[in-house]
Amino acid sequence: MNSQTSLIAPCGLPPALIARGLVKRFKTGRTHIEVLKSVDFEALHGEVTMVMGPSGSGKSTLIAALSGLLKPDCGQVSAMGEDLWSYRPSKIDRFRLDHCGFIFQGFNLFPALTALQQVEIILKYKGFSRSDAREKAATALTEVGLEMRMNSRPAEMSGGEKQRVAIARAIAKDPQLLFADEPTSALDGENGQVVIKLLQRAAKSFGAAVICVTHDPRLESYADRVIHIEDGRILDDRRVSTGAAPADHSHNQPASAHSERIRA
Repeated sequence: MNSQTSLIAPCGLPPALIARGLVKRFKTGRTHIEVLKSVDFEALHGEVTMVMGPSGSGKSTLIAALSGLLKPDCGQVSAMGEDLWSYRPSKIDRFRLDHCGFIFQGFNLFPALTALQQVEIILKYKGFSRSDAREKAATALTEVGLEMRMNSRPAEMSGGEKQRVAIARAIAKDPQLLFADEPTSALDGENGQVVIKLLQRAAKSFGAAVICVTHDPRLESYADRVIHIEDGRILDDRRVSTGAAPADHSHNQPASAHSERIRA
């Protein structure tokens, strides 16, 4: 995607995320490998943008640069109108805490904590009181269908349930930017479909800009846009007809409508 013409979300908002000219190199011995090669990227509120490509194509490096986890060697990232990489590291950390949700293939759950505690801990870091954090965490877990598993620990849950906890933890913060890196790779087809439907609802119900990195072509029908990256360059950027996915009109509801459960 090398056009400098910015997209406009259906709701009239400017893009949630704009990146221009991203370059990232890694040193291997005496040589440098260029993993991102002057990449331009945009993501809109209320949409799922799928970034697809083979292993080693640069897609995980791209999502790390977009989310403030890995500083690019060149280029800029404007996230929620803020020049992300102009900030000092502590301010980038705060930006991620306040505005971003993360879902990874390894779940990244604490073995000793229950599902409820996994979500609560992030909300406490955001400054919520103990009672408010608990109430909000319970609501998020109910939204992903885990109201009966709130007191379960990761060892007692299936892979699909653990990934739902990770999604609840991400959406409980009401993030404007939601990053998912291979969120279905450790799951079977049925659980993978549940997860991508939940990500789709995060965009349509709550107005998040969802950026999902995957190599799973089954997920394309749940995306609004599919971007193909290979060898560090974006080869194709196209909008997708969602005819294969269930119609969802929940985007007509207010973004704060957390009382409605996300059903997969």
